Amino acid sequence: MDNFAFSMISALWFGILTSISPCPLATNIAAVSFISRNIGSPRKSLLAGLLYTLGRVVTYVAIGAILVSSLTAAPGLSRFLQKYMGKLIGPIMIVVGMFLLELLSFRNSGRNLDTTSQEKIKSKGLLGALILGSLFALTFCPVSAALFFGSVIPLAVNEQSRLMIPAIYGIGTGLPVVVVAIGIAISTKLVAQMFRRISRFEFWARTVTGAVFIVLGIYLSIRRIFL
Repeated sequence: MDNFAFSMISALWFGILTSISPCPLATNIAAVSFISRNIGSPRKSLLAGLLYTLGRVVTYVAIGAILVSSLTAAPGLSRFLQKYMGKLIGPIMIVVGMFLLELLSFRNSGRNLDTTSQEKIKSKGLLGALILGSLFALTFCPVSAALFFGSVIPLAVNEQSRLMIPAIYGIGTGLPVVVVAIGIAISTKLVAQMFRRISRFEFWARTVTGAVFIVLGIYLSIRRIFL
């Protein structure tokens, strides 16, 4: 498989994994409550889900473009990354894997939107879904921060992709909300079933991905030391 295609698939998976992790899932549930206001209009529910996802994409693309451009624009830093990124990727994967397995964590200093702010945004109609997605994308927690800054940004730097890879990641983070929006359009009972299955799937997906990251990280680190 082409390296860039593999990087995009990886970014999409990291986005999906982010979206179903406990902290981001809470914000996505808030987004679903916003979307469910339009339950009488399936078309509006789906459109709200798409706009919410677009808001997340715009935010991640903006952050990714700034970080990737900054990291690659400085000649000295760019040379450093080209020389040492291969050596750093192993330890980075180990650290990200430890965050996914909840062996490492950090205090989340970011604040979620209070109820009053959310209500003000909701009053803006479908535009509120776009704003909500953009703002919720900024509420990083340990897992989402580890995946975005420890996996997506290195992928973007390695592929020199300021826009595409962060955008694919953003789509992944909002994809479950779009799926739920479709479920709302079909049946409210279906939504409840979706959330139960997502919660079960999240644990195993995060655990397997974290274990794979640590094993690959150890392998790459040992390989760089002895080869």
